[in-house]
Amino acid sequence: MARLTLDPARQQAVSVSIATGAYGLSFGALSVAAGLDLWQTAALSLLVFSGGSQFAFVGVLGAGGSSAAAVATSTFLGVRNGFYGVALAEVLRPLRGRRLAWGAHITIDESTAVALAQPHDDVPARRAGFWWTGVGVFMLWNAITVLGALLGQRIGDPGDWGLDAAAGAAFLGLVWPRLASRRAQAVAGVSAVVALALTPLLPAGVPILVAALVGVVAGWAPHSGEKVPE
Repeated sequence: MARLTLDPARQQAVSVSIATGAYGLSFGALSVAAGLDLWQTAALSLLVFSGGSQFAFVGVLGAGGSSAAAVATSTFLGVRNGFYGVALAEVLRPLRGRRLAWGAHITIDESTAVALAQPHDDVPARRAGFWWTGVGVFMLWNAITVLGALLGQRIGDPGDWGLDAAAGAAFLGLVWPRLASRRAQAVAGVSAVVALALTPLLPAGVPILVAALVGVVAGWAPHSGEKVPE
């Protein structure tokens, strides 16, 4: 029997897709607990397709925040995907029409990380890492999100099962690879302190927006040029 062998880029893509897709279970359950129904949860996952933004959206709603605050927080976090496109342009071009739209939709943390983790001079490996990861995460994330929503309709309060903590853990897991430099760690630490300090004082969702401004200000501020790991 012939044995299927994947190159390192595709192996990484499959591993990342499975690990990331599993987070969809907690997202689906939390989305239902936040007040969205099965179809709204599935549509949100299909159309937004950005784990951090999706968790932020249902997190703000679940905490009693307004729809406007939920959309603003989700959008703010999703802006980063546009910067990923700049980093990937050299790898993916030329893209046009529906392929361009599809590529833009699956430009997320994971597809960018796997693509840029391949050797700089190996463009085919970078492209394979991007497409395999993006498509893999898209399929598993959305399928498992539906399972999580169905599960959430039956289990009641996700907090009783620890799934509320899973949301924070999942978000930290997505961010963790980007915190390798001291500068990134410092910015994340200050942002966390600002968010925690403002949580008792401001409506749900607003502390996250203010904390995000810390990152924006830090990004514009001059620094020593410490290399950001790919």
